[in-house]
This record gives sequence, C-alpha cells and structure tokens, in this order.
Amino acid sequence: MTPNAVPQITLNNGQSIPQLGLGVYKVSQNAAVELIHEAIKVGYRRIDTAALYGNEAEVGQAIRKSGIPRDEIFVTTKIWNDRQGRSHAPEAIEESLKRLDIGHIDMLLIHWPCPTQNLFVETWQVFEDALGTGKIRGIGVSNFEPHHLDALLESGSTVPALNQVELHPAFQQPEVRHYNREHGIATEAWSPLGRGRYEDDSVLTAIATTHERSVAQVILRWHIQIGNLVIPKTGNYDRLVENISVFDFELSESEMQAIASIDAGARTGLNPNEFG
Repeated sequence: MTPNAVPQITLNNGQSIPQLGLGVYKVSQNAAVELIHEAIKVGYRRIDTAALYGNEAEVGQAIRKSGIPRDEIFVTTKIWNDRQGRSHAPEAIEESLKRLDIGHIDMLLIHWPCPTQNLFVETWQVFEDALGTGKIRGIGVSNFEPHHLDALLESGSTVPALNQVELHPAFQQPEVRHYNREHGIATEAWSPLGRGRYEDDSVLTAIATTHERSVAQVILRWHIQIGNLVIPKTGNYDRLVENISVFDFELSESEMQAIASIDAGARTGLNPNEFG
C-alpha cells in the first residue's frame, strides 16, 4: 500500500488531506509510538489525536522517528473542554504544540461545543488568531451541530475546514452532512465502524461476502464513497493494513442504498447538545 493510494481531499482553506487516516483514541502511550510507526510504514499519512487522549507526545515521537518529511504527514489534534475560552485556549494550543514537537499542527479542532459553558465562539476566535502565527495550518470543530456552526459563522470570519462527528451506518447524520456540504465544511467520521456493532449485520455481511471483504472494509468503503473523511482506530497491525486496503473495490448503487437503509439515528456516544 502506497500513500498515493489514499485519495486527497482539498479543504475549503486549500489544505490537502488524506481521506483516510488513523485515529489514536484510547491508544496507550506505551503502544502509540510503535503503532503509529507501523501505520506510517504501510501508508498512513494522517494521524488524529487530542489533548484528552494523552498521547500527543508519542504521536510526535513516531512522526520524527518515521523518516518521512514532516509536510507529508497530516496531524490533527483537539483542545479539551476545560481549556476553552480566551483565558485558557491560547495556553492549551501552546501545550499541544510543545507535546507534539513537530513544528506545526495541520488541523486544530475544538473537541466539543460544551453548550453549558458557551465558550466555543470565543475559543473559535482564539483559533482564528492562531492561524496567523504559522504554527496552526487549519482549524475546525468536532461534535458540532448545525446551530453551533451557525453561531461560529455569525461571529467569526473563518469557516471551519472540517467537522468531526460520530458517523456510521446506523447513525448517518444526514442533517449535519447536508449542513456541512452546503457551507463547504468537510465531514469527518469518528467511530466510523460503530465500535464493532456491525459484524453480524445481515446487510453488511452479505455485501462483504459479495466482494470477499470484511464488514469493516465495506463500511469504510461506504464512508469513502459518500465523501466522508474517516479515521478508523485500531491497535492491531493486521487491521491497520485491512483498514487502508479499501481503494481497490467499489460498492454498487444498490449496495450503497442498502447501507443507507440501516440508518436508525442510533448514537453510541455523547450528545453534543447535552455534554459539557
């Protein structure tokens, strides 16, 4: 698998981002360096981390160890909820830069809108200021609903480059995807495989059998074909290879429609309107 096999998506700020990358949520510090090193070896050129994950330093170490030029690897991180607002966000950004120690952050996200704090607009303005430093190349959000995004667009001067949300076959988020598309915001799926809930799904297993692929590969291929950015997480080497090997087959229109029918509005994670 070569890096060139992963399509590049051009974001609204002109950045080019690999459509598929590696998420490292819940990857331990002890395992992270070797896992990311192996991922880079098999073709991954995008790593998604966060301050909350506790492994930013290991992500940076793995990238420095890889021997791959820095500008060939796209790194996303996120500031956590307790660091929002003008009083804390600038320092949180500097802390992430220091932990990563890779010169710049390609994409910085607000991890959650945290409506009870109501600091996400203020935090976004800090992010906009950070763009001018050269240390932050792109800014976006995570877990934002359309009304949260409306507030950013009304108060800020920069449209988020991407919105990372829970998204998988049983929770397809059509309203969020439509809003993002209408405003030029890329949709990125976290928990793209639904935390393993689909291994026995009859629709997906039938499609997987037809293509002689795993159910996970079928789901990732579905994400790719509807235009999502996707960051599957794994701590397993074989799954690293499997997850990135989804660019040599295509789902038919009827198969895509069958997967669309699985949508049940079944969120597995937290509700952004209630959390924080």
